[in-house]
Order: sequence, then structure tokens, then C-alpha cells
Amino acid sequence: MSYLIQKDYVKYECTCGSLKPISKLYFCRHCLELRCGYCVCHEVDSHYCSNCMEHLPSAEAKFRKNRCNTCFDCPNCFHTLSVRATTRSAEDGTTKTPTKHYYLACFFCRWTSRDVGISDQTTGTGNWPVKELPFSETLSSYLEYYKVLAMRERNLKEKKTYSSPLIRGYSSFTEKFGLTSMIARKRAGLPPLSLGGKENTQSSLPKIVPSVAVEDVEPLPDTYFTDLTKITTLSQRHAYPMLQAETITSLHPQHRHFYIKCSLRCRRCEHNVSKPEYNPGSIKFKIQLAAYYHMPEVRIMTFEPLKVGKASEIVLKITNPTQHLTSLQFGPLINSEDKKNLKTEEISETKKENNFFDLPRPIRTLQINTEVELPQCSVILPPRDDAAEYDDSADTHNFQDDTKVVVWRKGNKVAVKMKITPQKGIGGEESVFGFSMEYGYVNTMILEQKQPQRAEIQVNLFISPGLVSSSEE
Repeated sequence: MSYLIQKDYVKYECTCGSLKPISKLYFCRHCLELRCGYCVCHEVDSHYCSNCMEHLPSAEAKFRKNRCNTCFDCPNCFHTLSVRATTRSAEDGTTKTPTKHYYLACFFCRWTSRDVGISDQTTGTGNWPVKELPFSETLSSYLEYYKVLAMRERNLKEKKTYSSPLIRGYSSFTEKFGLTSMIARKRAGLPPLSLGGKENTQSSLPKIVPSVAVEDVEPLPDTYFTDLTKITTLSQRHAYPMLQAETITSLHPQHRHFYIKCSLRCRRCEHNVSKPEYNPGSIKFKIQLAAYYHMPEVRIMTFEPLKVGKASEIVLKITNPTQHLTSLQFGPLINSEDKKNLKTEEISETKKENNFFDLPRPIRTLQINTEVELPQCSVILPPRDDAAEYDDSADTHNFQDDTKVVVWRKGNKVAVKMKITPQKGIGGEESVFGFSMEYGYVNTMILEQKQPQRAEIQVNLFISPGLVSSSEE
């Protein structure tokens, strides 16, 4: 949960050039590249209702207009409505035995379906009356109008295609009597053409009356300015644009919208980087290649007060999330044009030329205004061990670390000290510095080689520790 509330002090540069925190990046194990939200394809796996957990495929959800048939939303506060039961006798007095009746109620704002005059139902699951849309006939006529227009444009395109010189020079028995075009139109679900190759004149366009502008507009009644508590808000009207209720007494419950489960696919190799379970009640993932599972995570541990033109020490905590030993090397920022991936398995040049999304783009929005003194030695990170956090005796790694660089080490975590010097003229501004980090990654994906392959990967990091003091003392 700390990823959701913390500020983005440390940002990683994606392959496309955008800067994102590590919690919003993915790592493709096939391309060995970082992928952000713009570098992946979003695919809808299933639609489901967050209240009753009913899940169905996309075709059926589209037929239902992406709304659940059994759940309703409160038109006043947009929370889920609950079904409440009450007992009462028959109104006509035919029987004295009380029967159960059900109505919709909101437990948050205390709105009920009785407030708008909806009668109680005898069953708790059903057939709640839905208010008819006042403009349904107009919208259906518009849809029919544009369907006919699309059909005519399609017919014109087909006529131009069959009247081309290449097709006119080719004569056969099927083309002479138009059997090929008839079969093609029947498979496509289009209406047959009339004799002579002309359009079907029976499908005429519906008559649409255009809107007319009126200069004289009736003034608003005085109740709009005196009693605003009975007028619906903009959010309530935008939630149900088909009804556009003007008063609160005209609000009606609407069917709840479906939620979706979405899978993410790499645009380059078309492999999944994130794929959830199909069951809406499960929060697990079949595939979840988040970046903080496969690459070292950098956080700011502590730093001295930043002053213009004065060197300050900053300590960065680096964590190795993988199950393999890795080494870190720090260097200056690498340009997107000169960036080289040192992995062992290279993608073919033809595939790179045909891939538009893999081209780096200069989208850096942070301007470097602080110089950083990087350590020249490499830093070794041991693999992740969950039991080492509770057993201090397990830290028996005898690494010959430079005490001027490595100030703390525990398990798979290490603290590295650097020196940063803010440039002159940036007093009161945010300090920003960057460097490249090269680390070793063990690819456990078995593609062609039977053994795991080790690759060296470079990534640019941009760190914003805080504001710079204007005083140089």
C-alpha cells in the first residue's frame, strides 16, 4: 500500500522515453525491456458486476448495454442500492394475513424507491419498473438513418470494385450471372442488390426533422432560485444523461455498470505481461510481470540539507527482488539514441524495423539541475531470502565493500552513499539528478536454450530528493 500514497521521488525511464515510478512499470521477460502503460496493449477479458459478481463474455455484456440486470445504483449518491423487506396486509382488505413486500433503499444517504413513487414488489429479485426514456424513438431513428447511410456507402464501394477494368475483362459463368457477388453479400449479412446492379430502392432513408433555433426562450420559474435543494446537481444529471431529471423527485434507480478485467500484452513480442484470473471473486493473477519483481528497486533513505553550490551526501537503499545474485554498476545517463541493450538474445533486425512502438521517444519532462558523484566500484546484491528478515545470523555474506560507498547492508538490501551538488541559480526549486544503473538479470524463460540466460540491462533513473536552499552558507 505504500506505493499508492508515496510521492514519486524516484522515476525510471521506460523504453519509450516516459518517466514512471517502478510501481507503474512492467518488465517483459521475452524482450527484457521496461514497459509502461503506453507500451502495452489493453485487452478486455471479461465483464462482471462488482456487487453480485456475475461475469459474462463481452458479446453478452454489449447486448445488455454493459449494465447488470439485478443490481441498481442510488441516483442520489451513486452507492449500491439494497433490497429491504417489510410486512403489511393487503390494501383491498381481502386477506388479513400480512405478506412481504420489498423496496430499494440506500444505506448511505437513506434514499428509497418510495421517495419517487415506485411501488413495492412482492419478490425481492425482480422486475423493478424502469422509467422509459423520453428520446428513445428519436435515437432509434438516428441509428436507423446512419445504418442506411453506411449500407449505401458499402454498396457504392462494391459497385466501383466490380466495375473496374480488371474485373470487367475477366468473364466466367459465375460472374456472368452474379453468383459470386450474391454469395459474398449473403455471407456478409447484406441485403441483395436489385436487378441491373442498382441499389435496393426499397430501403429509403427515414425522415428526420432538423432542430430549429428559437430566439424567445421561456424564463426559468422562481423555484429554481428559491429552493435549490430540490434541483438535481450536475453530477446526478451526468450520471444518467438519457433521463436528465430536473428535480430530485424525478430520479429513478439505474442498473449498475459492469466492471472489466483487463489483460496487458507487450506491443513488441505480443506476450502477456499481466493477466488476471477469469473469476471476478479472485484477486490473483495468472501472469503478473510487475517491474518491482524483476529489477532492483531504488529508494531514498536519507540525505543532508541541500544548498546551492555545496556538496551534500545522499544515501539510497537498493533492494534485489529476484532469487539470483546480481551486481550493480552506476554511470552517467545514456541517451535514447545510444541506448544499447546488452542481453544475449537479440531480436532480429527485420522485427525491429517493423515495430513502431519500440522506437525511443524524447519525453523526459525533468530537467537535470544537480550534479552527482557516482561510485566507481560495483555493488553486489545477494538474492532475496524471506527467512533472512527474521534471522540476523543468516547475514554471513563476506563482501569486500568500500566503506565510503556501502554504509549499510542487510539481506538483499544495501545502502549506497553518493554526493550531489545543486547548481547555482536553483534556490527554492526542486533538486533533480539522474544516473544509469546496470544490473545483471537471469532470464528463467526457457525459449531455445535449456539453461537460464544471464543478461546485462541498463536503465536510467531520475531522483528528486527535495527543495534546494538559496543560502550558500
